[in-house]
Amino acid sequence: MRDREKFRTGEFETMSAQLIQDWTESQVLLKFGTHKEVKYKVYKHGEKHFQEIRDLDDAPIHTLELPPGLAMEANSYEVLLRYVLLDVVQPR
Repeated sequence: MRDREKFRTGEFETMSAQLIQDWTESQVLLKFGTHKEVKYKVYKHGEKHFQEIRDLDDAPIHTLELPPGLAMEANSYEVLLRYVLLDVVQPR
């Protein structure tokens, strides 16, 4: 099972992950003036960094493994949210 799936399903213990950014709510602009409200957190497990994205109702949307160059760039977290919602998860 891949690391991000283990996090999504809760297989990793909380103590084994290092929290980088706690849950942050964001309103993400989609296409044609629509938006989606989500929350996300960023954490490190081992040498890998992840961004976990959820609905405000706490339903999982996606967990993204961050590329090494963006792992500690807080400004890029919001950009990645839009990318995930537009290109990875197809909005309904």
